[in-house]
Amino acid sequence: MSLADKVLAVNNDLPIRSDEPVHSGKVRSVYWLTEADSRRLIAEHNYDVAPDSPLAIMVISDRISAFECIWHGEGGIQGVPGKGAALNAISNQWFKMFREQGLADSHILDVPHPLVWIVQKAKPVMIEAICRQYITGSMWRSYAKGERDFCGISLPDGLEKDQALPELLITPSTKGILKDIPGVPEVDDVNVSRADIVNNYERFQFKSTADIDVYEKLLSEGFDVISQELAKLDQIFIDTKFEFGYVTDKAGNEKLIYMDEVGTPDSSRIWDGPSYREGKIVENSKEGFRQLLLNHFPDPDILLDKNRMEERLALAADNALPESVIMEVSNTYVSLAEKITGEPLVISDNPKAEIIQILGEKYGLID
Repeated sequence: MSLADKVLAVNNDLPIRSDEPVHSGKVRSVYWLTEADSRRLIAEHNYDVAPDSPLAIMVISDRISAFECIWHGEGGIQGVPGKGAALNAISNQWFKMFREQGLADSHILDVPHPLVWIVQKAKPVMIEAICRQYITGSMWRSYAKGERDFCGISLPDGLEKDQALPELLITPSTKGILKDIPGVPEVDDVNVSRADIVNNYERFQFKSTADIDVYEKLLSEGFDVISQELAKLDQIFIDTKFEFGYVTDKAGNEKLIYMDEVGTPDSSRIWDGPSYREGKIVENSKEGFRQLLLNHFPDPDILLDKNRMEERLALAADNALPESVIMEVSNTYVSLAEKITGEPLVISDNPKAEIIQILGEKYGLID
C-alpha cells in the first residue's frame, strides 16, 4: 500500500444515496440525505433533533489548501496523510468538551468513521467569528501601519509583534455577501463591529439581540476551554475561527450550536510554548505550511499578491512538493491530534472502501 493510496483526495464521488448535488468545499464534501433516510436515521439512532430535520453525511478529505490553492506532493500524493482524520478527531474532542461543560451542542450527531460525520442541517449565523489572544498575522500588519481600531475595538499604542493582547479580542467578519447593511461593504469576509451586528441582527440571521450575547459567551468560553487544554500540552492558543447556527431539538426547542470545525490546525493558530518562551515562533497549525510554501518558492510574492492569482494557481498545479514536506505537515497534524485526544490516530489503508462499507452495512445509505 503506497502513501498515495492512504490519502483520501477525492471525496465527492461516493455512492451515498442523495437527492441533491454533492456540495464540495476545499476540504469537505456534504451529501444531503433523502427525507426518508433522514427520518429513518433519526428514529433508528435516537438523535436529539426534530423528526423532520434534514441530515447530511459530511466526508472530510486529506486535501490541503493554502493561499486559495490545493497543493500536492511527489509520487501522486494528492493530500496530506492523516490530515482529515486529525482535523475530525480534534474537532470531535473540543465539541465533546463543550457539550460536557454545558456550553452548547454542535451540528455533529454521529461519527461512523474517522473521516465521516453525520450532521444536522443548521440555519447559519452569517458571521465568521474570529477570537484573538495574541497580535500577529494580518492584525499585526495593520497595527504596524498605524491602525488601532479593529471591529469597533480600540487597541492601545506600544504593542509588539506576537505579544499577548490585553484581553481576548472578538473580531467578526461577514460569512458570505450581505446586502443593504449600512457601512458594511457587499463583499465576503469583511470585518464588522458589534454595533453593526446589533443594529442589523436579522440580516446576520440572529433571532434576537439577546442571542448576540449568547454567541459572544459561547465564543469566549469555547476559546477558554481549548486554551486551557492546550496549555496542559504546553501549546499556546493564539487565534481561531468559530461558526454558529440554529437547530431545533427533539422537544421543539430552537437553540444556537457550534458548527463547521473548531480549534483545529486549519482554523486556528497554535504555537509551541517552549519555543515561544525562547523568543521563537514554531507553528503547530496550517500557518506553518503557509510559511513553508513562502520559503520554498523563489518568488513568494506570487502567493501573497491577489493580482497574481493565475500564476499562483499554475504554481500549485505544476509543482509537486517533496514527500519530506508533505510528511512534515502530516506529522504536525497527526501528533497534535494524538496529544489532544490522548489516543493514537487511526489512518485508513483504503479510506473510500471503508466508508462505503460502514455507511452501507450500519446506516443503509449506499445504493
